[in-house]
Amino acid sequence: MVTETSNPGGAGLFATNWWVFLLRGLLALFLGITVFRQPGLALGVLVLGFAIYATFEGVSALFAAIRGWNYRRDRGVLLLEAAFGIGVGILTLRRPGMTAFVLIFIIAAWALATGILRIVEAVNLDNVSGRIWFVVAGVASIIFAWLILFRPLTGALAMATGIGIYALILGVSEIVLAFSLRSRGDLERFEGRRPAHPRAA
Repeated sequence: MVTETSNPGGAGLFATNWWVFLLRGLLALFLGITVFRQPGLALGVLVLGFAIYATFEGVSALFAAIRGWNYRRDRGVLLLEAAFGIGVGILTLRRPGMTAFVLIFIIAAWALATGILRIVEAVNLDNVSGRIWFVVAGVASIIFAWLILFRPLTGALAMATGIGIYALILGVSEIVLAFSLRSRGDLERFEGRRPAHPRAA
């Protein structure tokens, strides 16, 4: 006898789409490594790269909310995360003349909002394997935002370094979370195929 469920639930949906977190993590990791390999890279280019990441994250959050609309408790949180991410991306792309320092404050505001939302998401998804990495990413986002908004880093190099460190932490946390979710998905598939009773064939 095979046990099946009518829908994957919030945790199951995350496990099914673990590769989205992997892609997000690789994108953030690439951005962070680029900062330290090319420290002279223009701040505006880095901010644009981070805006692309924010847009991708926003779109993935939007699809997660739509796919799990009927049974996800955190769909409102996901919609807010999507709005912030997509909004930052559109604003950055439509206002190329805006100075890099203004753009980085916009990115910081996004980081603050998404950091809080990720922690809320981790609390709501109490049965997700590796949810601690949601918290790690959320705390890192809040610290980054706090440094920019309330203790502004001086100089383009300091700003770029801050972006690089934040991107590395974000990337590693997303990648580790992705593999944790993948392991959970493999376990659920195994348990789903396992007979409910030892004698059941």
